[in-house]
Amino acid sequence: MDKLESLSRRMADVARALQAEQGSIATMDMAVSLAIDVVPGAEDAAISLVHRARIVESPAFTSERAALIDRIQQEVGEGPLLSDVWDQEVISCADLATETRWGDWGPRASKETGIQSMLCFRMFAQKNRLGALCLYSTLPNAFVFADVESGISLAAHTAIAVIVAQDDETKDIALDSRSLIGQATGIAMERYGIDAVRAFAVLKRISQDSNVKLHEVAAELIRTRSLP
Repeated sequence: MDKLESLSRRMADVARALQAEQGSIATMDMAVSLAIDVVPGAEDAAISLVHRARIVESPAFTSERAALIDRIQQEVGEGPLLSDVWDQEVISCADLATETRWGDWGPRASKETGIQSMLCFRMFAQKNRLGALCLYSTLPNAFVFADVESGISLAAHTAIAVIVAQDDETKDIALDSRSLIGQATGIAMERYGIDAVRAFAVLKRISQDSNVKLHEVAAELIRTRSLP
């Protein structure tokens, strides 16, 4: 089996493992764990969500030092996730201790975490937010070209799995909201002797007047059996 076929089979296994997870957080947790196995040079991994407002979140990471890397970027206001990753799909650094591209971030991150090498892969980019998969090693020059290839494939599979999971979660929330509103409309119809159109209009007016979301008004009516 050649290296290309081996990578293809490994990535197929990765895709199946990610798709089997339930929920976006579980999917991201699985992805960072798989990264350690898929990319030989990686000792740690993290998934970061970066906002245009220069806020960095770390919903999944394999160790505290991987999460600390993100927090230091947030604190100093510099780092690859706050600049380069918006324009570059892959960012690499062979030695953070001597890196100057991001001001003091590289040397400080290296000193406080012990991490030397870094690979960051942009997973997806939306209008005001992007996701990145970052791989780390405590050794300088830890990553080779094959690691970059594996990381690109892993980031792509992870992006698809996370987006699908988030879409499913949004649909679940929407279904729950519609169910609550339907139940509340039925209660209003029975309690006040009005038709469905008027019952829904009452709920909507209460939502607008009180600046409370419609599904929250519905949930309160279901709980109390009375309108405010």
